[in-house]
Amino acid sequence: MYGAILGDIIGSPYEFDRGGKTKDFPLFSERSEFTDDTVMTIAVADAFLPVQPEMEDDTIRQRVVMKMQKYGHLYPHAGYGSRFRHWLRERQPQPYNSWGNGSAMRVSAVGWLFGDLEIVRRMARLSADVTHDHPEGIKGAEAAAAAIFLARTGSTKAEIKAYIEGNFHYDLSRTCDEIRPDYCHVESCQETVPEAITAFLEGESFEDVIRTAVSLGGDCDTLTCIAGSMAEAFYGVPEELKAECRKRLPGDLLEVLQQFDGQVFSV
Repeated sequence: MYGAILGDIIGSPYEFDRGGKTKDFPLFSERSEFTDDTVMTIAVADAFLPVQPEMEDDTIRQRVVMKMQKYGHLYPHAGYGSRFRHWLRERQPQPYNSWGNGSAMRVSAVGWLFGDLEIVRRMARLSADVTHDHPEGIKGAEAAAAAIFLARTGSTKAEIKAYIEGNFHYDLSRTCDEIRPDYCHVESCQETVPEAITAFLEGESFEDVIRTAVSLGGDCDTLTCIAGSMAEAFYGVPEELKAECRKRLPGDLLEVLQQFDGQVFSV
């Protein structure tokens, strides 16, 4: 999860097209802080840590709802969208047909916790459809989790690209240089996830993926959260960046991150 959280923190000062669409920027500043992307990434991780594939779908969904509402209440000013804020307050929250990119930004733990690609995709669907039950919202979560699983289990970038294009039909033909000039702030899965995957595919190291994602602009804390989660699975995260990440998290979020980081992941 370090990759997702670092993507959020590093991208946060440049959200709403406040950056210069460049890769040349300080990774951290006084404005570098976690947002709702990190809070919900932690919530989903906490929900899925004890989950086993044989568990019923509704039981898993109930865990996801419980943990998302728990952390949403603990961090009510993290930058949630209006519909999600309302969902957090409901006693019996229901999905609201969202195709927003929140389903993809919070799913990274799922790509690590399970040793089978089809199970990863099932769990990604369950993590999404408690809120984002529109087909595009579910697709974004599945695609992000699948890319993470493939990256961590030794697939090449060409193989990951082919799988995503073949199974999710995202257009990954454009380069970042082609995307960048006209790309603006948008919060849909269908206009965030392909761009995040492209940044991951073009990046040459963990840090380069992060810088490339931020340089696209738009909703770049979320875009970089998604791209960073894939970059971690492919490249790992330098220890100095992990230390910077830990310094910026409060104790309860850090505890879940460290619990997750202590898991032994296998296929």
